[in-house]
Amino acid sequence: MNFLKKLEDPTSLQEAAPEQVGLSAERLQRIPEALAREIAASRIPGGVLAIARRGKLAYLEAFGMRDSASAVAMTRDTVFSIASMTKVMVSVAALQLLEEGRISLADPIGGVLPELAELMVADLATGSTLVTRPPVRQPTIQDLLRHTSGMTYRERGQTPAHRLYPGSSIVAAVKYSKAEFLAEMAKAPLLFHPGRDWEYGFSTDILGLVVEAVTGEPLGHTLNQRLWQPLGMVDTGFDLTPATAQRYARAFPLDPLTGAAQSVHHATGAPWKWQSGGGGAVSTATDYLKFAETLRRGGKLAQAQILGRKTVELMTSDHLPLTIENRIADSMDPSSSGYGFGLGVAVRREAGIAAMAGSKGDYYWSGVYGTYFWVDPAEQLSCVWMCASPGLLRLRYRPMIRALVYQAIDD
Repeated sequence: MNFLKKLEDPTSLQEAAPEQVGLSAERLQRIPEALAREIAASRIPGGVLAIARRGKLAYLEAFGMRDSASAVAMTRDTVFSIASMTKVMVSVAALQLLEEGRISLADPIGGVLPELAELMVADLATGSTLVTRPPVRQPTIQDLLRHTSGMTYRERGQTPAHRLYPGSSIVAAVKYSKAEFLAEMAKAPLLFHPGRDWEYGFSTDILGLVVEAVTGEPLGHTLNQRLWQPLGMVDTGFDLTPATAQRYARAFPLDPLTGAAQSVHHATGAPWKWQSGGGGAVSTATDYLKFAETLRRGGKLAQAQILGRKTVELMTSDHLPLTIENRIADSMDPSSSGYGFGLGVAVRREAGIAAMAGSKGDYYWSGVYGTYFWVDPAEQLSCVWMCASPGLLRLRYRPMIRALVYQAIDD
């Protein structure tokens, strides 16, 4: 097969023919056929799909164009902005500090970041008038990890509370210094008492600053030392290098659905003022597959152990009480009904309910620019889909790629 360049790297996943790991080569052929239709319809420029099963790399293919404007073909080592898939790696870094006894899940975040020690909660029932009150308790590290802190992004609502938030992860990291960002977050009221609801937002950016405060190092340095180097993730980082810039995927200039101008952050050349743990990294399909497969294996890949098995089990368990409304499906990903949330990943509660293939206990996350990964422990399966599709069409490919992968299982 030999589609993965052989490197002197003990973390490289061993290749296997699909039939050796219970996948049908004939049924896998439906993947390029389906994606060729999507590319021909100009819905996406292209993509890269990597599949590991039973610990072996069984599929790695590139489709379409890396840069449609320049007619540059997609390659398997193409580099993508992974946006919120950064969050999962930052969550792992925080859990490493938990394992070292340097933080606890129940620690209030103000104990590490004193700028955030006196956050208030908005009373959203007051309409156009902003009224705040002290929370029942301050957000904890666990709240940051499972998105129950009460923090949000500005564009996720129209209330006076939302308008006080400093944009999105990437907007904030480009516009504000770290000190300015913390000052803005100190003024922004929580949407609810911590632990009582789920809401997507700046939680993981704050978690990244917690990691920086505890380690005394920039977030990128910590991730490089603790994750990227040990796992051989050679093309992953917060910035494009001269080498990775040559392999960087670009989105269509215009959104295929709306016709509006669109771009992906690293294509703009705008520099960071701080490293956004909520959305700032770039990676490749093979790099991120190593990370996903490490989680599936209980935190260890070759001789590199990034987490203990029981910590991975804690991370990938559902941490949302059933009383919390599932806003993942309602406000982000319509196909994910029936998922709860762990410590950095969405977790499937049962085989049914969700409008996409999977197994009870599988877990995933995605990026706003079109990237996606999931791990299915029951099927010994790890998959990464990389695509530069920042518009709402990105939602089309999450259930589609899952269906194409699961239909090829033949054991």
